[in-house]
Amino acid sequence: MILHRLSYLFLRLLTLPLALLSYPLIHRLGVKAGTLLFYLYPKWRKRAQSNLALAQDLKLSLQKIPRLAKESIQNLLITCLEYPKLFWEKELSRLVHPTNPCHPKAVMEEGKGAIFFCGHQANWELLFLDSTSRYPGVAIGRPVKNPFLYQWITAIREKQGGKMLLPKEALKEGLRALKAGKFVGIVGDQGMPDSNFSSPFFGRRAWTSPLPALLSYRTGRPIFVCTLKREKGKYSTRYSDPIWPNQSDPYEKEVTRLMGALLHLLEESIRETPSQWLWIHNRWKQQLPGRLKRQFRHDSLALILPEKENSFLHALSLLSTFRALYPLEFFTLFVPERFKEHPLPLSDAELFFYRTPDEILLPNFLPKLVFHFSDNPRIKPHFLSLSAMGVYSFEELKKLSSLNQNAADSHILKHVLLTGDYINTLNHLPQE
Repeated sequence: MILHRLSYLFLRLLTLPLALLSYPLIHRLGVKAGTLLFYLYPKWRKRAQSNLALAQDLKLSLQKIPRLAKESIQNLLITCLEYPKLFWEKELSRLVHPTNPCHPKAVMEEGKGAIFFCGHQANWELLFLDSTSRYPGVAIGRPVKNPFLYQWITAIREKQGGKMLLPKEALKEGLRALKAGKFVGIVGDQGMPDSNFSSPFFGRRAWTSPLPALLSYRTGRPIFVCTLKREKGKYSTRYSDPIWPNQSDPYEKEVTRLMGALLHLLEESIRETPSQWLWIHNRWKQQLPGRLKRQFRHDSLALILPEKENSFLHALSLLSTFRALYPLEFFTLFVPERFKEHPLPLSDAELFFYRTPDEILLPNFLPKLVFHFSDNPRIKPHFLSLSAMGVYSFEELKKLSSLNQNAADSHILKHVLLTGDYINTLNHLPQE
C-alpha cells in the first residue's frame, strides 16, 4: 500500500505541469512520447501491429499497419497526458463539441433512461464527462491496481455529477439507474473470454459482454452508440439513432441482433479514424489467465511445417495437440507447397504455402507466437522483428521441459505450455 501511495504521489507530481499547458501542446507532446514508446516498448508495438492484422475486414496493407500502430500509441499517450488537465478543467465545452446532442434528449426527457454504448476511441473519458454534463448517468469502470490512482481517475470521471459502478454490480445497479431515469454508460469493446457471448469484430470472433443488450431487453429502453473523434486539438461526439429492443422476440435472438447492430456502428466509426482506437488492447483474446503459461498465452499463432517429408509428417501429427491447447485461437499454417494436397487437421487455419525457405521470411504481422519445426536460424529474428512475442523451435520446447526426452512429443508440449494446475487435468489431449 505504501508503494502504491508513493508511486501515485510521484506520478501526480511529475504530471502536474501538464495542467498548465494548452491542449494542442499536450497533443504535440503525446505524439512525441507515443513515437518514443512505439520504438522503445516493443510489447505495445507488436500487439498493436498484430491486432491491426487480425482486423481482416480493414484490409490494411503491410505498409499501413506499422503507421497505424504508431499513431494508435500516440493517441493513447495523448489521452494519458490529458488526465491532469481534465482534473482541473472547468469548461468542458471548449474541448468537446457534440455534433447531434438532440438525439438522446427526447428519450432522456421521458424519465426512463437509456443505454449509452461506446468504445476506446480518442480520449474515451470525454464521452462520460460530456454525457453527464447533459443528463444524469452512471458508467461501468474496471478498477486499476493502484487504489490511489483509481480514486483520482474516478474523481475525474465523476466531476460532472456521474457515478462509476464496479463490474460486479453492473447489472443490478444498471437496472436501478435506468428505473431512475438515468443513462448507463458501457465501454463495450473489451475482450472478455469469460463471457458466453461472441460476435464478429472486423471479421473475427471476439468475446463480448452482452450487458448493453441485456439491460435494453429487460427494460425496453433504447441503446445509443456514442462515438468520439479528435480533430484539430478538439473533440466531437456523436450519438447514433436509438436502437430499440423487440421484447416480443426470444432473448437469445434479440441479444444477437442488438449486439450486432451496436458493434457494427462502432466498427464503422473506428474505420473512419482507425488510429484513434486502442489497438494495444487484446480485443480478440480467447483464453482466460491460468491455463496456459503467460509467455504462451496469445490469440494469433503461426505453425511452420518443415520441408522434409519425415519431419513434415511428424509435425503434422502434433497439430491436433496444438489445437487442443489452443481450442479457439487463430492459426496461420506455413506449409511446403509440395504438400499442398495433403489433408491438414487444422481445417480452419489460414494457410500459407511456400516453395522456398525465403518465402517464409516475407513480412507477416499476424502471429504473436510462432512455433516451427525447422532448423532455419533466420526464422526467429525475422518474426521477432515483426509482431511475435515469442518464437520457438520444437527443439527449444523440448529443452524447456523437465520430462524425459523420450517422452511422447504431445506430452512434452502439454508440459511446457500448460500451467501446473492443468498439466494433470488435460489427459484427454490427443496422443501421437
